[in-house]
Amino acid sequence: MTRSADPEQLLLDPPVLTRLRGELDDDEGWFLFIQRYIAQLPFRVRKLRTGIINGDHGVAMDAILSLKISSHMVGAARLAGMAWDLQRCIEAAGQDRASSALPELAVPHLLLISACADETAVSLAVMVERARQ
Repeated sequence: MTRSADPEQLLLDPPVLTRLRGELDDDEGWFLFIQRYIAQLPFRVRKLRTGIINGDHGVAMDAILSLKISSHMVGAARLAGMAWDLQRCIEAAGQDRASSALPELAVPHLLLISACADETAVSLAVMVERARQ
């Protein structure tokens, strides 16, 4: 297990969330940003799954970059780390071997990423709800 897939790594990175909240003009903007991230998370994971399973290097790379960058921006540290690990695997597979190599990545990566995405979404939703109170 790599460091970024380590369950001991923080699910959410509080300093990143605090910085993001300060960079946005008001709390409503921060709430909206987090809610949009949560809403888009299932689509990002689904697009990644489609790209990996179909062996489509372009779709897989687009999806993993979107997942990694958005997760990093919102402070979803563990998910961003998992995405980074998978990005390196996708890059190593290369476009010429994608149709055979990418589906092999599905089992060791997609279940963990999907579970972490679900846990991240719930944790962020709870955090936003608490912040609104």
